[in-house]
Amino acid sequence: MQILYGFLLALLIAFAAYRAHSLNLSGAAAAVVVGTIIFGIGGWQWAILLLAFFTTSSGLSRAFKRRKKGLNEKYAKGSQRDWGQVFGNGGLATLFAWLWFFFPGQTWVWVGFAAALAGVNADTWATELGVFNPNPPRLLTNPFKVVEKGTSGGVSLVGTLASLAGSALLGVLAVIFAPQPVSPFVGVLITLAGLFGSLFDSLLGATTQAIYTCPTCQKETEQHPTHTCGSATTLQRGLPWLQNDWVNFGCSLASAALAIALSIPLS
Repeated sequence: MQILYGFLLALLIAFAAYRAHSLNLSGAAAAVVVGTIIFGIGGWQWAILLLAFFTTSSGLSRAFKRRKKGLNEKYAKGSQRDWGQVFGNGGLATLFAWLWFFFPGQTWVWVGFAAALAGVNADTWATELGVFNPNPPRLLTNPFKVVEKGTSGGVSLVGTLASLAGSALLGVLAVIFAPQPVSPFVGVLITLAGLFGSLFDSLLGATTQAIYTCPTCQKETEQHPTHTCGSATTLQRGLPWLQNDWVNFGCSLASAALAIALSIPLS
């Protein structure tokens, strides 16, 4: 029955998000899969963390959509999430919810789940709020290099603080709604791991993520095969297969791995 309730709740939320233009059709279908597993197997505590990530990230995307309008040419996708973005951000968290079925009561599974969401929440908050930094960001791998806002691998003070806040939200919720009591220090570990994952995301963006060039606009972009202007884009650097969705998955994986490793002595 819990799986059925999870499916119905996921279907309701996905439909609402689709109507609100936070998800497209493929994104809504993927959200039903993610939500059914997390709600159905994990239960309401797991659902709260997932909803905290989804509502805050979608809310920020919608609230500051106009602020980012001039940066759309850099991003591979818009604020309306598709199936790749849903699985890139929530796929690993879904796996941990599935593992809970086989390892019930194991703290490391909950920690991995919470940290996976903390990382992508931190990254989303950094992206959405980093545009408010008064100065242009700097490349993570070269602090002396100033880059345009929205550039993959660019970091700023406001973006980093936003990342920390987004991660801390999940860290606090992970302690409050843990299926079984955990030390408050676990929340600190999840927060730090989420921040680390966000920075790892920026590192991938500055090094191995596929970045293209528009020959017409002479600008870097994640868009391929065509830019917003309609021109075909060419690979400038990075691995062709390492698109933004995989980078987001790497962010959640790095966060979860670090949090689990740091929490082992507390088990």
